[in-house]
Amino acid sequence: MTIKYDSNGLIPAIIQDATTKNVLMLGYMNEEAYNKTIETKQVTFYSRSKQRLWTKGEESGNFLSLVDIKNDCDNDSLLIQVNPTGPTCHKGTDTCWQEDNRANYGFFSTLENIISERIENKDAGKSYVASLFSKGINKIAQKVGEEAVETVIEAMDSNDELFLYESADLLFHYLMLLQAKGFTLKDIEAELKGRHK
Repeated sequence: MTIKYDSNGLIPAIIQDATTKNVLMLGYMNEEAYNKTIETKQVTFYSRSKQRLWTKGEESGNFLSLVDIKNDCDNDSLLIQVNPTGPTCHKGTDTCWQEDNRANYGFFSTLENIISERIENKDAGKSYVASLFSKGINKIAQKVGEEAVETVIEAMDSNDELFLYESADLLFHYLMLLQAKGFTLKDIEAELKGRHK
């Protein structure tokens, strides 16, 4: 791999969780730190303040296990994918931007959060979600069954717009059922990953 170190012999290294794809931190490497990372499979940086190598986790135990290293188009910055052990930031947070290192499924994660908030709010008079939850898990499961049947019916028809509409209804109600059972999309992802061998 061609690496263009700067005039101080350093290259920025962006650290990304290999699973969640969240950016965890930014550090710097010199050639020795890069080589040690490759050799040990534990991310090692060059500390500009201490003027020495340091392996992330050498004191805290919160190591960054190497998964992959990519160089950018100009060969002057690295993207390092890792499996973190514990929080990454020295202040005890998952990332150096004080963010939780959780999987994000785009709008589906937003929808999960909205469902969760409306369940906690419990204002059944104003929220369809709260109203359905107030009727119990059997009613939620029944609604998923109804939406599944409607989706299957539309799948056999030629109206793609109605198929997508019913598919969205099915997924929405399924997300509600998952939460009613105490699960999220992350649990489904883990189950599917476990089957993929």
